[in-house]
Amino acid sequence: MSFLSLAFLSPAVLAALAVLPLIWWLLKLTPPRPRTEVFPPLKILASVLKREETPSKSPWWLTLLRMVMAALIIVALADPVLNPRSDTLSGNGPLVLVVDNSWATATDWDRRRDTAESMIDDAEGRDIPVSILFTADARHDATPGAATAAREKLAAASPQPQVPQRALAITALTEALGGEAPGTLVFLSDGIAAAEEDDTLAALSSLNPAELRLVEGDGAAAVAVTTASNGSTALNVTASRLRTTDAASLVVDAQDSQGRTIASGSIDFAAGAASASGEIAAPFELRNDFARVSIAGLSTAGAVHLLDDGFRRRRVALLAGDTGDEFQPLLSPLYYINRALQPFADLVEPGVADLAVSIPDLLQQNPSAIIMADIGRLPAETYEPVERWVSNGGTLIRFAGPRLAAAPSADPLVPVILRQGERALGGALSWAEPQPLAEFPTFGPFAGMPRPADVMIRRQVLAEPTPDLAERTWASLADGTPLVTVRDVGRGRIVLFHVTAEATWSNLPISGDFVEMLRRVVQLSSTGGGDASSGTSASLAPWRLLTERGALTAETGDARPIAGGQNRPVAASFDHPPGLYGSEDGFVALNLLPPDTELRPLDRTVPVTTAPLLGEIATPLKPTLLALALMLLFIDALVVLFMGGAFARLPKRAAAAAVIGLAALALSPVPQARADDPKPGDEQIFERLDNTHLAYVVTGEEEVDRLSEQGLAGLTEYLTYRTTLEPAPPVGLDITKDELSFYPIIFWPISASAPMPTAAAISRIDAYMRAGGTVLFDTRDQFSALDGDTGPTPNGERLQAILANIDIPPLEPVPSDHVLTRSFYLLSGFPGRYSGSPLWVEARQEARNSDSGITSAGDGVSPIMITGNDLMGAWAIDNNGAPVMPTVPADELQREMSFRSGVNIMMYMLTGNYKADQVHVPALLERLGQ
Repeated sequence: MSFLSLAFLSPAVLAALAVLPLIWWLLKLTPPRPRTEVFPPLKILASVLKREETPSKSPWWLTLLRMVMAALIIVALADPVLNPRSDTLSGNGPLVLVVDNSWATATDWDRRRDTAESMIDDAEGRDIPVSILFTADARHDATPGAATAAREKLAAASPQPQVPQRALAITALTEALGGEAPGTLVFLSDGIAAAEEDDTLAALSSLNPAELRLVEGDGAAAVAVTTASNGSTALNVTASRLRTTDAASLVVDAQDSQGRTIASGSIDFAAGAASASGEIAAPFELRNDFARVSIAGLSTAGAVHLLDDGFRRRRVALLAGDTGDEFQPLLSPLYYINRALQPFADLVEPGVADLAVSIPDLLQQNPSAIIMADIGRLPAETYEPVERWVSNGGTLIRFAGPRLAAAPSADPLVPVILRQGERALGGALSWAEPQPLAEFPTFGPFAGMPRPADVMIRRQVLAEPTPDLAERTWASLADGTPLVTVRDVGRGRIVLFHVTAEATWSNLPISGDFVEMLRRVVQLSSTGGGDASSGTSASLAPWRLLTERGALTAETGDARPIAGGQNRPVAASFDHPPGLYGSEDGFVALNLLPPDTELRPLDRTVPVTTAPLLGEIATPLKPTLLALALMLLFIDALVVLFMGGAFARLPKRAAAAAVIGLAALALSPVPQARADDPKPGDEQIFERLDNTHLAYVVTGEEEVDRLSEQGLAGLTEYLTYRTTLEPAPPVGLDITKDELSFYPIIFWPISASAPMPTAAAISRIDAYMRAGGTVLFDTRDQFSALDGDTGPTPNGERLQAILANIDIPPLEPVPSDHVLTRSFYLLSGFPGRYSGSPLWVEARQEARNSDSGITSAGDGVSPIMITGNDLMGAWAIDNNGAPVMPTVPADELQREMSFRSGVNIMMYMLTGNYKADQVHVPALLERLGQ
């Protein structure tokens, strides 16, 4: 039943309006409730004098109010609808319904089905055939048929977690019509353009229908999460929407594998913006538990973004054999690794240089991977926990360097057997030329990467040939020698790059391929075996698929496996619906839309009649009428209470007396701590920091320690007399507990009869050397070595035992052009009490500009020096300034040269390689014309 633009869905209920006169009569006979009075006599006497009388029937206006309320309820129960639908069909041809049943129609699918069903009813009333097809279905039957068959197809249809393939649907429709022009062609669209140039309306118009009608929703549900990346501090989410007229703020939830929301953020769309980004701030460990990202309040496949093991941000621990120089960061072993991994990994570095302490601390943080740059030897007690960590699924990545090249070959943490030393390619003493990389093999994480054309390798460590070397090689040079090798250990693996992590042996670290290679290797640290980042090309079967409502289901249907590795699809399709592919042990996520997709509206360049979905214009009046009736009922209740005397006696305002008690509390002054207040033990630290001190290791032998103190006292006096350096008195160090970082160099006299240092003490010395300090070992055995015995002396054996657990670089005698030979005096040797032993320092690398004499990255200062000339014995003086020990042979000039050697060593320690540039002075003067 309808009247103009008003219709009643249940008009029979309006017959109840005839009962209104009866309701009027009943209401008039119902007087208000009698008013009760309190018993006090005076109140009764006061009431007697009043001439008011209780009415015998309700007032007319109250009766009218109740009549209106009853009429509103009756009309509301008749379901009035404002502006009901009155669509009609055009033409005599078949009715064609092209229905989008994509992911964006899941929220209003019932209205879409009702709209299509109403048109099918109109076609059935006019006995017109109906052709209906759905754009998100893989197969189409567009042949026009009876309205009953079309209604059955509509009832069986449902939204799909797919992007509509409208071109396939239109092709099937064209073939089914066979040139016949449709009457009314209705396109129930989701409003989203399926491609950058979507000509769907133009293609439908080419069928020459009598009327082309476009039916769309409001587009509020057309919002999709397009990308989600794990940043350094938060999860970065990007979303796109269709309706861009107004600003909007959406809540984004991050959920775990059980569907529980564990973190939330927001995405704010500006007015007119189709895309926006937001963040979900959460700790690193919590973000690695994210399994999906979804928009709160939207249950669609597009509003969900699935995450897999490749999304998780790895925690990578970084260790280096050389701390590097902060003024020369490009020479730091970890500089390029930091730059390569920082965008997608959580990097942690040890707080102390002592590997015996830092490695257990790093393992407690449960890193996914550990990278070691040029570390030859580890403390003996750390090998077992590192091997156990690798077996449990960790990835150990090592880079070569001088220390690794000089390390023993029987290292359990190296994937292949290495030859001693390194192989130089190019240079004056090499016949070989620098080698490029070969094509990456088809297995391993680098499969599919193009061969780096500009990368050249100038130096490498070589692997001993073994039958399985080719299977363990992930990358090699053009001559077939390995560049990256691997060995599986339990559930983990050990990977070795046969070059350095900085650009001294090759230009690989400064190439873009280095970033991708590191990223792929680090991704292997995940426990998921089916991760696409592993580089495997094996197919992955569907495991869990996404429904149109954004839920995961185990029903895979007709879904086909996807290819892994580089051939992995970037977005879902009919054959590969969105979901998780693989198994419980490892899977990859295939999402609905390609990354960075932007939702755009349909192109409406052709004339088209637009109409809304059924129920969008038609406005039901039932809720409004019931709300008005409820409001009148509330007014009626207030009137009845008033007339019944409920508000006649209101309590008077009580005077409240506030009593405030003041209590004085004697507060004792709290002592304030100052940052500069001395703490226990600080006095000694301040004394050590007030000036430069020469330090020696206390061996525990009284005679050796006494000579060490006298020797450094003699050198201190000589430095004060000959140079501007005025050191404070020497300091004896207990290397097991004293702070070592206060001293630029530590002199260690070796004595075979002294107690053997503990492993912890040796580890502290190793950390001191890594942090930039230098230790001068003096075996004091040169005179003993002159007796013709070719074997090592007892002191030499003790030194070998100490250095066995220290990661030392390759050593060489001080070259004639070394900075040590000219840092203060011009020297050709470094004698002490004896003069036959050379002074051993870190060997220079050709790639570090050998002409300048630069050795390590720590400002060119060698971390270790070794001699047997008994330097401190030559420097030792008594309280009167007289020498304590004679030189061998007795020669005061040798003692003078020994003091000069000490001066050069100290200047070298304090000034580094600044004197290296002095070799260029003649050339500079020549250019200046002087």
